[in-house]
Amino acid sequence: MNTPRLSGKIGVALGSGAARGWAHVGVLRALEAAGIHPDVVCGTSIGAVVGAAYAAGSLDAFENWVTRLGRRQVATYLDIGFRGGILRARKVFEAMAAEIADRPIESLPRAFAAVATDLASGNEVWLRHGSLYNALRASVALPGLVSPAKVDGHWLVDGGLVNPVPVSVCRALGADSVIAVDLNTTLVGRRLRSAEAGQDVPPSILDVVANSINIMQIRVTRSRMAGDPPELLVTPRLPDFGLFDFDRADEALEEGRRAVTQALAVAGSFA
Repeated sequence: MNTPRLSGKIGVALGSGAARGWAHVGVLRALEAAGIHPDVVCGTSIGAVVGAAYAAGSLDAFENWVTRLGRRQVATYLDIGFRGGILRARKVFEAMAAEIADRPIESLPRAFAAVATDLASGNEVWLRHGSLYNALRASVALPGLVSPAKVDGHWLVDGGLVNPVPVSVCRALGADSVIAVDLNTTLVGRRLRSAEAGQDVPPSILDVVANSINIMQIRVTRSRMAGDPPELLVTPRLPDFGLFDFDRADEALEEGRRAVTQALAVAGSFA
């Protein structure tokens, strides 16, 4: 495959997208197969989780874990809380500890940053030092669903509110060329589940929260990429994935691989 637009130090910006995020694993595998080995890894929300596995050199173990997840097992990880969010996310991080050990971010073999949002100020926060788990826990704190995380005295929530696909962070960490992975491009116009079922009832609270956040992130991503476009844009298409369809990893990985093949072919045709 041709990679004509990539040169110098390469960064990969892995975007938010809940269960669609398993596609990032397929993306990284396909990039490696094409001879592309990113030096800088930045992620938002689920992109931060997968990016951390890659930056830590633990992608093999992580992929083995996610591809073994079944629906019942996923359900056991959804620990209910009602303070700050429906879920506490404690159990999933405990389960993930066997695949990605907590360590200082600055000790990772590859440059890495996770993006979060300061709930009080609205500022974008780049987590580049300290506990890897604290950074990931903050980055995945989807408002209303996952409770906020306190880091260095600040309550932080999902970075997708301010920077869903962190191209700018890759550049700040020294990347000359950036590959961006946007998981949300195919979600505009997606029908609500109640409509799909032919029900003339209001959508569920989960649909309202999920679709509202998707709309916001799509618009923020478009705006930010217009001002700072990546050298290569990869857009896995998983419009029928729900927020918690984490048991469908095989489908997501395959779509991630396909999306890279398509993006590289398009880039090569303009060389």
